[in-house]
Amino acid sequence: MAADAPVPAPSRPAWWHNEDWLAVVAAVPLITAVVLGWQVRLPKLAWSGGAELAALANRTNAAAIAGTSLALIALAMVALAASLGRRVVAFAGGAVVVFALAWAAQLLAENARVKVYGLEYVIFALGLGLLWSHLLPVPDWLRSAVRTEFYIKIGIVILGAGMLFTDLLKAGVPGLLQAALVIPVVWHVTFLLARRLKVDDEFAVMLSSAVSICGVSAAIAACGAIQGDKKKLSYVTSIVLLCAVPMMVVMPWMIKGLGLSEAVGGAWLGGTLDTSGSVLAATEMVGEVASKTGTVVKLSQNVLIGFAAFLISLWWTMRERSNNPDAPRPGFGVIWERFPKFVLGFVIASLVFSFLIAPEVVKATARPLKGLREVWFAAAFVCIGLETRLGDLARLGGGRPALAFLGGQGVNVLWTLVLAWWLFGGTR
Repeated sequence: MAADAPVPAPSRPAWWHNEDWLAVVAAVPLITAVVLGWQVRLPKLAWSGGAELAALANRTNAAAIAGTSLALIALAMVALAASLGRRVVAFAGGAVVVFALAWAAQLLAENARVKVYGLEYVIFALGLGLLWSHLLPVPDWLRSAVRTEFYIKIGIVILGAGMLFTDLLKAGVPGLLQAALVIPVVWHVTFLLARRLKVDDEFAVMLSSAVSICGVSAAIAACGAIQGDKKKLSYVTSIVLLCAVPMMVVMPWMIKGLGLSEAVGGAWLGGTLDTSGSVLAATEMVGEVASKTGTVVKLSQNVLIGFAAFLISLWWTMRERSNNPDAPRPGFGVIWERFPKFVLGFVIASLVFSFLIAPEVVKATARPLKGLREVWFAAAFVCIGLETRLGDLARLGGGRPALAFLGGQGVNVLWTLVLAWWLFGGTR
């Protein structure tokens, strides 16, 4: 009978419709161009008052912003051309708005007073996106350029070029050991807490990865590994950023109040704050030693994104098989299909810059690659704001995911402090 005929398996989308691969396709030419000598024109955005702000509105800055933005938008259009189709023109118009807000966010973050408080451009990018989505319409032409994951995945691949294994080895045993002990403990505690609060496992995986590894980047890698719900991912990224702000301000004060050494304080901040920028901003309030230690500890965690993504892919596939005998067997093909391919680009970029490119070239390309990465990240967080409605977030999960995140972060803060104290030497 026709009713008994097997249901055909859904066709897999071609790689040119897969944002993971497209992010790598977009990132590789940028990295290659910088290595080959492309002089990325980055604007000067630092200011402290109205006169200095007005002075930034000059031809040099305007040309740098326009030239860099047009190059990145054109590259995105080429990478997305097959999936956009006729919407490519609408995407271009929307991308101009997204990148304009991204530059505005970076300008706000470069204010001298803002820097004192350690507020990052990603906070302003999210805020500007939220203001637009709540006060102004988000028409279809603008919505076509809201590509949060695509932008941030490009940034993560570029980030791999700055994750050098030589720097990781300089951290020595303490930095590596702290990362190895923090991630599995905090991940499992957060996951179990989420389950206790009746948060679904898909949500719990993204929350646990964000808390234990490195915030938004880890959440996106985990979402790709389990092919998770994008609304839940937006929720996680928003709460990561909202939680980072008070932690950046309060934790340096706690370090001084507890009499911790700069090394311990830096290791504590590096292991608990969920973005590299927030680690740098907070550790600068403590001291130079804290900045170096915190950066290395965060580096140790970031490098483990690929390993964590593979394990999550493997575990999630085996979990589906145990819950549903008809699910695909957890062979290499299934795991490869789930594995977030942009993480592969991140790892390869790290290996190439660690072992195949001359150190002087790596040093010379660090600043322009960082500038390009931050533009993509700023654009991504603008998009998070544009596609987020705070009322919807408040209703999603009845507030239980937020409680799970905060509970996991509390455990993370305490456990990392114990490890930092043990591994890096206690008080002054």
